[in-house]
Amino acid sequence: MSWRLTLLLTAVVILAGCGATSELADAHIAANAPTDKPVSWTDLRQMDRAIAPYVAQARASYPEARARYLAGLPPRHSFFVTVDLRDSRGNVERVFLLVDRIDTGVIHGRIWNILQLVQGFTYRQAYSIPEAEVLDWTITKPDGTEEGNFVGNYLDSLHEQPSQ
Repeated sequence: MSWRLTLLLTAVVILAGCGATSELADAHIAANAPTDKPVSWTDLRQMDRAIAPYVAQARASYPEARARYLAGLPPRHSFFVTVDLRDSRGNVERVFLLVDRIDTGVIHGRIWNILQLVQGFTYRQAYSIPEAEVLDWTITKPDGTEEGNFVGNYLDSLHEQPSQ
């Protein structure tokens, strides 16, 4: 048996053994949950001005959502924060981060988007960010509803407006 195959089989056995005891849970997102409707802006400053009231609303309500997460959400509820990723080329992409834990002002989680713009990041990659950089938060529920997502709901409403 080649060393590559041995290494691969060892990795599969180790990963299979970790499944039941993993500290990291996958996101629970109902099949009927609202779908993300990405918005592309050419001027990020214009977008930041447009979403500013919704970011303020999200940040004002974040401490209560954070406290609920830390106290333990009900089964099949997931807590996400929306943050900006920046790559070495200066590209910026807003993404959902599935929260795994929060400690001393830092959110530790995993990127929960298929990335379109930034490079050097991958779906489900571990990522940590200061809580001060949170733009929005979302709690998903098993019935497909969600709480929070102030910025996301505003951006989704732009898709619903008639074209002029």
